[in-house]
Amino acid sequence: LGEGITCEFKRCGGNIEKDVLETVCSFLNRWGGDIFLGVADDGEILGVPKNAVKDLVRNFNSCLNNETLFNPTTSCAIEEIEIDEKIILHIYVGASSQVHSFKGKIYDRLDDSDFVVKGTNPIAQLYIRKQNIFTERKMFFHYTIEDFRDDVFDRVRIRVQNRNKNHPWLEMTNLEILKNLGMYSKDSETGNYGFALAAILLFGTDQMIKDCLPAYRTDAICRKMDVDRYDDRDIIETNLIDSVSRLMDFSQKHLNDKFYLADNMQRISLTSNICREIIVNMLIHREFSSNLIPRFIIEKDRIITENANKAQMPDEITLENLSPLSKNPMIAKVFREIGFAEELGSGTRNLYKLVPLYSGKNVKPKIIDGDVFKVYIPLSEKKINDPV
Repeated sequence: LGEGITCEFKRCGGNIEKDVLETVCSFLNRWGGDIFLGVADDGEILGVPKNAVKDLVRNFNSCLNNETLFNPTTSCAIEEIEIDEKIILHIYVGASSQVHSFKGKIYDRLDDSDFVVKGTNPIAQLYIRKQNIFTERKMFFHYTIEDFRDDVFDRVRIRVQNRNKNHPWLEMTNLEILKNLGMYSKDSETGNYGFALAAILLFGTDQMIKDCLPAYRTDAICRKMDVDRYDDRDIIETNLIDSVSRLMDFSQKHLNDKFYLADNMQRISLTSNICREIIVNMLIHREFSSNLIPRFIIEKDRIITENANKAQMPDEITLENLSPLSKNPMIAKVFREIGFAEELGSGTRNLYKLVPLYSGKNVKPKIIDGDVFKVYIPLSEKKINDPV
């Protein structure tokens, strides 16, 4: 198809060039897209130096996390692909809920070109467009940093330290962490500083969340014996980080654990890994403007999750048509940093790998993208009714 508003080809030697990072910035600010390093403008496969691949990936990720280059910082999925004995690097850039700048300049995408956004009105329109698309960007101005939960920030620091002892959040105050994430910023319309909804959902008190989203809650239901009502239920009305723990505890209470010996000879829990993928997906990709209550349901022969969604192309999601798009990028970034989630799209791939190991080699998950996003996980090879 060639280059376009969501696709860019780049020649690549041994370094990440400035124009690659400009395109990342413009994709973040527009609709996201794919960058292919080692491909000429006409689509010819040139490849990148094989001995430079690791350095290219490392340098690319370092640039995205460098506050002197990107504001706010970001992360992208990058993978190595071999074609005709040549290596190209595929970078997937998801559309961001924030407005990003590279070296102090805001870039946007038009057709197959990147351009600098100049002038107060065009920049304000870009912010307004983002707020209309991503509910997590909605601003609240009547809170101070003292209203947030210190204990949640502390737990987040512990988790990031376990993954990276030099993580920049370890030296930041609570407010600086929110600024780094773009969750505390200046509103383009009013000129006032405020907190994004994402900050409140992750670090706010239960009362703050209820004040901002009166219908907010997540339902965990076990329905094995009493199929008309339920055997057990947990109504969860706390922040997203603690919600993960509550839902994981619920799953471990009502599901048989199955262990598997991975290729590295490490014993892993299939139950925990599958449930973590679907629980995290349900929480971070939820459309918070909807009053539909997300549900995590355990039945005798399957697990079901449901959450409100802004569907891009309503359809059943398979490995063949997988086109990952983060619905709440700021929330997703925090989940990745603390180890609750991996790169965008990895959850679906993991489910297709893990479910056959848990339920039987002929069993696959069923993932449906629509106004209600649904995931069905069979618990055995026994045929179950098709989801309605």
